[in-house]
Amino acid sequence: MANSAQARKRARQAEHHRQHNASCRSNMRTHMKNVVKAVAAGEKESAVEAFKLAVPVIDRTANLGLVHKNKAARFKSRLNAHIKAMQ
Repeated sequence: MANSAQARKRARQAEHHRQHNASCRSNMRTHMKNVVKAVAAGEKESAVEAFKLAVPVIDRTANLGLVHKNKAARFKSRLNAHIKAMQ
């Protein structure tokens, strides 16, 4: 356990940041799942709308450093490919 006041504060901050980061990552995954569900249901219009909502969330998590920028780009590319494959 932290012994100094400074170490105790850093431990508190680290826990707060960890919870916030987990929340942001979870939010990103939820938006991605909404796109996948719409694609699976065959609803192209709702999939496109869900994708438009998901892209800024994915970009935001990448800018915060919660996921790597290349990984975020891969997520967006794959979601977009699923939508484009729908007919």
